[in-house]
Amino acid sequence: MKFYDRENEIKLLNDSFLQSQETAVFSVISGRRRIGKTSLILKSLEGKTFAYLFVARMSENMLCEKFQAEILKSLNINIYGQLTNFAALFEILMQEAQKRHFTVVIDEIQNFYRINPAVFSQIQSLWDKYHRGAKINLIVCGSIRSLMVKIFENQGEPLYGRATNKMIIKSFEPKVLQQILSDNASNFKKEDLLALYAFTGGVAKYIELFTDAKCFTKEKMTEFLTKRDSYFLTEGRDLTINEFSNEYDIYFSILQLIASGKSSQAQIDGVLQKNTGAYLNNLEKNYELIYKLKPMFSKAGTRLTKYRIKDNFLRFWFRFVYPYQDLIESNRSEMLKQNILDNFSEFSGLCLEQFFRDKFMSSGKFTSVGSWWDKSSENEIDLIAVNDFTGKGIIAEIKRNSKKINLDILRQKAARLPKEFSKYDFEFLGLSVEDMTKSIE
Repeated sequence: MKFYDRENEIKLLNDSFLQSQETAVFSVISGRRRIGKTSLILKSLEGKTFAYLFVARMSENMLCEKFQAEILKSLNINIYGQLTNFAALFEILMQEAQKRHFTVVIDEIQNFYRINPAVFSQIQSLWDKYHRGAKINLIVCGSIRSLMVKIFENQGEPLYGRATNKMIIKSFEPKVLQQILSDNASNFKKEDLLALYAFTGGVAKYIELFTDAKCFTKEKMTEFLTKRDSYFLTEGRDLTINEFSNEYDIYFSILQLIASGKSSQAQIDGVLQKNTGAYLNNLEKNYELIYKLKPMFSKAGTRLTKYRIKDNFLRFWFRFVYPYQDLIESNRSEMLKQNILDNFSEFSGLCLEQFFRDKFMSSGKFTSVGSWWDKSSENEIDLIAVNDFTGKGIIAEIKRNSKKINLDILRQKAARLPKEFSKYDFEFLGLSVEDMTKSIE
């Protein structure tokens, strides 16, 4: 698959590269696994001198041996003798950067926690000692969000405040997914675009796998997802198991319940027969895997909240893969596939709503985008988008089937909106699967 999007991110990395020719730059890049962090960094460094150091889970001694070979090959720095600790290696790089300019990429830096946690203090000490005279473009990145926050944003950690730049890599926006399908299957159906969004959430690696396998229809994607030994069947566990450590069972149960439609703590507590408040708080704030969906303009303490899984792929995985491990283990992939196809219409309804919210927000034409519902949940509005500068807005009902949209009922619901909405001049719209590729006026 060719390289898509990321123009803004590449510009920021290029600006940092230019700055590092005069003074040391320390860039921190984070984002979930498979999102395309490494591809982005390597793309921005094409034609430039750099060393790429991947922190694999091996002994520090073996890691340093591997790094020495890479540094000699890429930077032509011959380190005499076998170094056994990363601090000595990093000091040589910082000393060399006093003489000339180059880039060093340290990928999956959070893995040092398993190898030698003291490395972070050592990096801090050496950076403070040498960076003022160095011409180094240091880029570090990591995939385990909770650890990246701990390393670089916790005031008690040694590398707090050392980063020159921070960047979080997000999923592709809907317009990029549409472009990818247009480039590879110009006659794609809107349902195929919805399936690509629902299955991948815009994660670059997953889209690449579908593209390389030429799976551009909902049916082919589903078959590829569920085939024997499919990459996707274990991906949800691989993504989250390192975050949750020994308590993954309870976290997996909570995520499965949210994916199945249990959106409140009361519903989740009722099924699990325990108070899950602390776990939900961790999932939201520490692991950043779920979020609280609140009615637009609601007060901070409102109880009208619904829990949602942030990541579309994980929502899919916990809905259709995790609960059916017996089908996977007994190689009954046909049943797994058929269950997805039979329930896709129901499952994709919320995905379609989120697709349009993402689309409206990324259009750059609105200052706030959200939804609204009242205490009874009888009056619910799928999408509200407002522009505080123009005073204009959109109120929309979203249905897979356009024939089920009733704008008169939508206006009746809008009449019950709180007074905070009265300052906007609203246009009422009906949005369906057929509107997914239309531009936002």
